[in-house]
Amino acid sequence: MADHPIETLMKTAMESIKDMIDVNTIVGDPVETPDGSVIMPVSRVSCGFAAGGADYQPNGEGGRGQGELPFGGGSGGGVSVRPVGFLVVGQNQIRLLPVDGNAIADRLVDLAPEIMDKIQLMMQQKQQQQQQPPQQNPVI
Repeated sequence: MADHPIETLMKTAMESIKDMIDVNTIVGDPVETPDGSVIMPVSRVSCGFAAGGADYQPNGEGGRGQGELPFGGGSGGGVSVRPVGFLVVGQNQIRLLPVDGNAIADRLVDLAPEIMDKIQLMMQQKQQQQQQPPQQNPVI
């Protein structure tokens, strides 16, 4: 049994969309920086397609069709790639740097552990300085 023309249109549209989208479209090629960090772009991909058609009456049944299954149809598709952010893999840390401007809260949440570590280090250094006896200057 031969494929219906609408099926062929849909297969062609889907195969074309499939060829355009692969894993490198979503997570881009990594780029290494001089300090050893690796940066990978991350994108959001949306796609869609539509196909439609109509069969006309074949010859001999009052129609003006041509061939066994006279058909008229079309298909179309679209792909949207929107950057989401950059995945930064650095020394002992992994961060997602978002592209949109509303990421201040996300950035603060990402930096919170690092800020807490620095505050703890400052407090420990201050305690160590307070525990050491003051140095006396020699009298000349």
